[in-house]
Amino acid sequence: MKKKKKKFPFSVIFAFVILLLLSASGKSQIASPRFRVLALYENGGHHIEYSLAAKQWLNKLAADSNFTIHYIQNTDSIDDGYLSKYQLFIQLDYPPYAWKNEAAKAFQRYIDRGRGGWIGFHHATLLGEFDGYPMWDWFSKFMGDIRFKNYIATFAAANVDVEDSSHPVMCGLPKSFIIRKEEWYTYNKSPRPNVHVLATVDESSYVPDSNIKMGDDHPVVWTNEHVKARNVYIFMGHSPILFQNHFYTTLFRNAIFWASMQPSTDS
Repeated sequence: MKKKKKKFPFSVIFAFVILLLLSASGKSQIASPRFRVLALYENGGHHIEYSLAAKQWLNKLAADSNFTIHYIQNTDSIDDGYLSKYQLFIQLDYPPYAWKNEAAKAFQRYIDRGRGGWIGFHHATLLGEFDGYPMWDWFSKFMGDIRFKNYIATFAAANVDVEDSSHPVMCGLPKSFIIRKEEWYTYNKSPRPNVHVLATVDESSYVPDSNIKMGDDHPVVWTNEHVKARNVYIFMGHSPILFQNHFYTTLFRNAIFWASMQPSTDS
């Protein structure tokens, strides 16, 4: 006697189809991140603790917000083709010197032609002759035509004053917030004439006080609107305790989502 073929109820078949569709949808989301980020970071010296804290925070944000992030510790692999894979370049405590020549040229094109966005931190304005390398003149102009002058090696807490609260990078931040440990670079002049300043540091709030000051105008967050790429420089980026500061992580998060929206305008 032939056995009857087992028939599955329609509800079971329907549920199975739904599971397949959900699974396919999930795989599609994983395969198609919102954007891709390249982070160039220092993996040595006294900034290593900041880099490690930044990576942990960035990895969680990427997982929660569906974007990918790839880390490199030198510029050896950077060229036009390599950068074309990323919508955002984060210069995470990496100086503007000791770059390979091809990497420097590709980065300039990436910024000048708006091929992606950029966020730079702390060491990105260490502009001058360091470790036997000449100053990168293009990068100095990019940062507002400045040169590094001095810093508070013993650190100081200070108030950061938001200057343009209407800018998306400053969304959700109070008019003033405290950074409890930073070196506070000074430059040969203020970058203000050449950049759009978003925030300054109040030098009168230094604790402990220091005689290493710029004067009445000391920008610490700004964007250069003379290039096609969306870009933000955020000076604060030395201590890992910054990632315990809600206002700092808000600033960092805002910068990521604003700068990554830069459309490609390269012809």
